[in-house]
Amino acid sequence: MKLSIIVPCYNEETSLPYFFTETQSHASKTNLDVEYICINDGSKDQTLNTLLKFKNELNLTIIDFSRNFGKESAILAGLQEAKGDYIVIMDADLQDPPFLLPEMVNALRLEGYDSVATYRVDRKGEPKIRSFFARNFYKLINRISDVDIVDGARDYRMMKRSMVDAILSLNEYHRFSKGIFAWVGFKTKLLPFENVERVAGETKWSFWKLFKYAIEGIVAFTTVPLRISILFGLMVSVLAFLYMIYVFVKAMLFGDPVAGYPSMMVIILFLGGIQLLSIGVLGEYMSKTYMEVKHRPNYIVKNKY
Repeated sequence: MKLSIIVPCYNEETSLPYFFTETQSHASKTNLDVEYICINDGSKDQTLNTLLKFKNELNLTIIDFSRNFGKESAILAGLQEAKGDYIVIMDADLQDPPFLLPEMVNALRLEGYDSVATYRVDRKGEPKIRSFFARNFYKLINRISDVDIVDGARDYRMMKRSMVDAILSLNEYHRFSKGIFAWVGFKTKLLPFENVERVAGETKWSFWKLFKYAIEGIVAFTTVPLRISILFGLMVSVLAFLYMIYVFVKAMLFGDPVAGYPSMMVIILFLGGIQLLSIGVLGEYMSKTYMEVKHRPNYIVKNKY
């Protein structure tokens, strides 16, 4: 039987030597044939050359993208290339501890699970503001969508071939893997671990990138924001109707002196804000639909080694 290890790589030249050394020492304990599938996601450093150096030492397939398409596209390319009976996704920075690999394999082999998902039990070393928004994101998406994503969930996950085939059957362009993993179902074991610092290099996830990724996840797995827009519209309409009655009664009983400029401006700005928010939510869903119907590929391969 074979274990496929998928490794998305973006500017990871300093991390890769540590990654292969550490991962190979633990992967060998699984008693499986191991193949590595590394995706060079438009790296601007010497990531590709570093990968090529390990080509003769390991059973390694290198997929070189024509540009940076993002981690989700790299994960998809790895899943499509993987030939193993068990498939695992790992980051090259060793924040996904390789020592868990034997335990993950045993869970699939002996305990009847189809998948082993990992999550961090703490966020040690992470900026507090990022931790705050991350925790609240998981609370929000679990409340408004049909998928259940554990707080601190990682892409570090081992799956049987049947689950990977189910994931690949979903052809959407905008992919949010954490949600897809939950949506397809299958019996999953959750494996906790303490947060691990990067072994080398710098994180590629800025706050803005994480924010956009969160929006992707919400839009991909729930239409609740659209319903909230309807609720806002209904609420504002009711308030406007009540205010109209108030103005009419006031004018009939007390006349209609010229006044109320500040309150009128507040109302206009409030209504304008609600309209722009609703249009923005609608536009986000329409933009995703626009990209889906164009049927562009998720990535383009420049070379394969």
